[in-house]
Amino acid sequence: MKKEMVDTRVPQIIILYWIIKIASTTLGETGADMFSMTFQFGYASTIIIFMTIFLLFFAVKLSLKRYEPLTYWLTFTATAIVGTAISDFIDRSLGLGYAVGSLILLSLLGMVLYFWHKKDSSLSVEKVFTTSSEVYYWMAFLIANTLGTAAGDFLADDLGIGFVQSATLISLVLISLVVMNYYTKVSKVFLFWLAFVLTRPFGATFGDLLTKPIEQGGLDLGTIGASSFFMLVLIFALFLEINYEKINHYRKRMFNK
Repeated sequence: MKKEMVDTRVPQIIILYWIIKIASTTLGETGADMFSMTFQFGYASTIIIFMTIFLLFFAVKLSLKRYEPLTYWLTFTATAIVGTAISDFIDRSLGLGYAVGSLILLSLLGMVLYFWHKKDSSLSVEKVFTTSSEVYYWMAFLIANTLGTAAGDFLADDLGIGFVQSATLISLVLISLVVMNYYTKVSKVFLFWLAFVLTRPFGATFGDLLTKPIEQGGLDLGTIGASSFFMLVLIFALFLEINYEKINHYRKRMFNK
């Protein structure tokens, strides 16, 4: 009897994944600030709104039991916006600060990854086949996005490094992780989670660079303009992913002529 093939519920980790991820996380930063500050919804209301949106997309994503790009990245973008609002709520509303918030979130992420690994004996983010594994997957992503925001704000604000310097520092670390991925035997899963967390503060600091006033080291483009720009970038990147197989097929045909 032929064994039925089961599709993974998540995307492959290729360069296009990281491009969409960074665009999505930057949109998460500017979008959360747009709702919480520009539209004056406040952090708590923004969290409630986008946590509700996340849970709706999450329910649809679980019901599909396969990878579908649009639903996946809508769910992901919702976690990015919620993560930014939660991070700001911890720091500004609860007054715990980004350093304490980062430690709390790091502990929570460690717990989720521990129980995920205990259940599946793996933390692979490309081979997610069951509902329970996908639940752990999205719990980890939500916490990691929140942690990345807190870490980025800690670097830029609490340590006074600034947005440009923080983005540059994180970029150098990310480049080193890429080198380690190809030229060392360090666990690729471990490197993925480091890169995943760090691309979040990269997006956050880049978003702050675009939206913050000039006197604070930003470019003062505003949250609405920056969010609109990254929405267009995200739409274009999603178009590329949805049509990736076709584009790759045509590319091979052209170069093989």
